[in-house]
Amino acid sequence: MTYPLIVIPFVLVTVVVTAMSARRPRFAARMAWSSVAAVVLVLLTAVFDNVMIAAGLFTYPEEHLSGIRIGLAPLEDFAYPLCAAFLVPAVATLLEKPKR
Repeated sequence: MTYPLIVIPFVLVTVVVTAMSARRPRFAARMAWSSVAAVVLVLLTAVFDNVMIAAGLFTYPEEHLSGIRIGLAPLEDFAYPLCAAFLVPAVATLLEKPKR
């Protein structure tokens, strides 16, 4: 099992759930704010993953990676903050009770 394959289900769930929330009010605003959150989370991930990898806190087996890196951090690490930035607001929106 490779890390890119592990990421695929998370990305698919994020896309499906976000699409399901598209008919809810304020979808465009939610996507704009999710995009801002995604940028911030990706930047934080880039900084902290690179620091932790450089410090030797953890490593990745090369045979399980895509080979694409941003600094020392594998590209796969950036899927999780992207998914969180879009999935969490979409789930919260879908769980809200409709206002009458």
